[in-house]
Amino acid sequence: MHLLRIYDCLCDATRLRLLNLLAGQPLCVCHLEAALKLPQARISRHLAYLRRHGLVTVEQQGPWRVYALAQPAPAALTANLACLQDARATEPEFARDVERLAHLSTQLDCGCATPEVPRRRILRLTRR
Repeated sequence: MHLLRIYDCLCDATRLRLLNLLAGQPLCVCHLEAALKLPQARISRHLAYLRRHGLVTVEQQGPWRVYALAQPAPAALTANLACLQDARATEPEFARDVERLAHLSTQLDCGCATPEVPRRRILRLTRR
């Protein structure tokens, strides 16, 4: 059952946080790492899990891997992502991740610029 696979993916806090950010735009692993303040290996492991289950896709752009929600997204995933957006008001961690990503996109330059996250002057990611 496809619904069961979706709920398997949603039962982990890190994967929920990743889907919350990817619901807004495609992102490079380094942006996700900095926004969630988690190690790259952990982010990549969860992204691989989401990819295996068909919830995200990946596109290679030079040496960078840019992840996005699968299109078209399954209806059950779309409904659950809408709930995630509503949860920003009650779950401060989701809101903090989005705010941190917005702040990072104004100062981050890892070289993986996407149209949604343009290149900036600062060359290193910092974990604050």
